Amino acid sequence: MTTDLEMHMDEYLPLRDVVFNTLRRAILKGDLKPGERLMEIALAEKLGVSRTPIREAIRKLELEGLVVMAPRKGAKVASITERDLNDVLEVRKGMEELAIRLACERITPEELEELDKVEQRFLSLTENGDLTELAEMDVAFHDIIYKATNNKRLVQLLSNLREQMYRYRIEYLKDIAVRRTLAQEHRAICEALRKKDKESALKYVYVHVDNQQKAIIRSLNEQE
Repeated sequence: MTTDLEMHMDEYLPLRDVVFNTLRRAILKGDLKPGERLMEIALAEKLGVSRTPIREAIRKLELEGLVVMAPRKGAKVASITERDLNDVLEVRKGMEELAIRLACERITPEELEELDKVEQRFLSLTENGDLTELAEMDVAFHDIIYKATNNKRLVQLLSNLREQMYRYRIEYLKDIAVRRTLAQEHRAICEALRKKDKESALKYVYVHVDNQQKAIIRSLNEQE
């Protein structure tokens, strides 16, 4: 069992939701590894709660596809499969296309400046930066673009998809060569958005997503 599991209480949420959010975050960030068994007693002791909210959280995580139930073995963190990855990225490509089209029309000078700052921070971390911060900067880069669409429903859908991508993002960011490529792609997307060049922006985003897919599949294959 990981030693990094930490629960943050929220006075506005019931305990079962706090436990669910804690376990979900741990899975998405890789603190709870694919294939790791989720022992109710151990988790309850670790988080200082009873087994009931742990059991409820595991059921909800199973519905999200983050946990699977193994016969006679109980719950374990779902593995990252190539099929899951392809399903997520098929949906992402469609929504990213819409987001880029809208962002090209609606992005503000202030958002472009913010995008540049995040892109530069990502670049500064490519060689020996903290993996978690790199992932956060990658998330922040795309979040600025999503926000620039000024479409709340699209932002909501993309945010949900982004969380599903977090586990994959950590995998491909382990490779420094991949980080360098991502930094170049971020810069190209920034420039296309600044010029409001939809065609170029779409091209770079497609390349960006395709390269992520190849990098993650390569990482998954290496782990087998």
